[in-house]
Amino acid sequence: MENYSQIKQSEKGAWLSLFAYILLSAVKLFIGTVSGSQALLADGLNNSTDIIASIAILVGLRISRRPPDSNHGYGHYRAETIAALVASFIMIAVGIQVLYQSANKFIQPALETPDLIAAWTAAGCALVMFVVYIYNIRLARALSSNAMHAVAQDNRSDALVSIGAFVGIIGSQFGLPWLDPLTGTIVGLLICKTAWDIFRKSSHDLTDGFDASELELMKQTVAEVDGVESIKDIKARIHGNNVLVDTTVLVDSTLNVVQSHDITEEIEGQLKDRHQVANVLVHIEPV
Repeated sequence: MENYSQIKQSEKGAWLSLFAYILLSAVKLFIGTVSGSQALLADGLNNSTDIIASIAILVGLRISRRPPDSNHGYGHYRAETIAALVASFIMIAVGIQVLYQSANKFIQPALETPDLIAAWTAAGCALVMFVVYIYNIRLARALSSNAMHAVAQDNRSDALVSIGAFVGIIGSQFGLPWLDPLTGTIVGLLICKTAWDIFRKSSHDLTDGFDASELELMKQTVAEVDGVESIKDIKARIHGNNVLVDTTVLVDSTLNVVQSHDITEEIEGQLKDRHQVANVLVHIEPV
């Protein structure tokens, strides 16, 4: 199973996002109020909802670190996937909110021209979130963490929202009120698309879905093991960030227990080495 130290590393990225959202939301709400920028205020409120998403991810990661017990023989790793699913719901809500606000601005464009400090604040916050995104996406790829991938995508979405606010504020300086809602619409669609991808991946894993092409490669690996006459059945599923495989193979009926056991050991070793499988259950049947 996945090393618990990897989950602790994921928590560092989630904590980084949480602190960034708390700091940036406070800055945006303050500057937005002082400068009279509705775009920056909306961006700050958006970051406030991201604080909830970050807390949900942290709770999921903390639960996933719990060792197996009488009710969870495989451990609690799926709590991380559930946390990613919750984050996707929050991202979808944010994306719809951005689209709604953009539609309203098309109908009733803002007439006020906020101070330029609001634009530079939005740009600076976007840069900060892109740095946090780069850190977390690298961490997610290194650890193959669904939860951290969701966190990183949320970071990128927030950076895009801040860029949208920057473009809108600059546009108002040059008498282009339509630029703000246009940028907001594009950003809202990107957020919804990202949220949908995270939702689809998380729900697929939670319902024991698995990539058919990858399963076929595993089947070929098992078939190549000496002593395996044929494969009666093979299944795989995702448990958190771990791959679990169950397979039933047919072997020569004259083999003794030790010889059959050696075949199962070889199957387990090949699947773990070549496909990074965390746990393999092999059932032997005679031809």
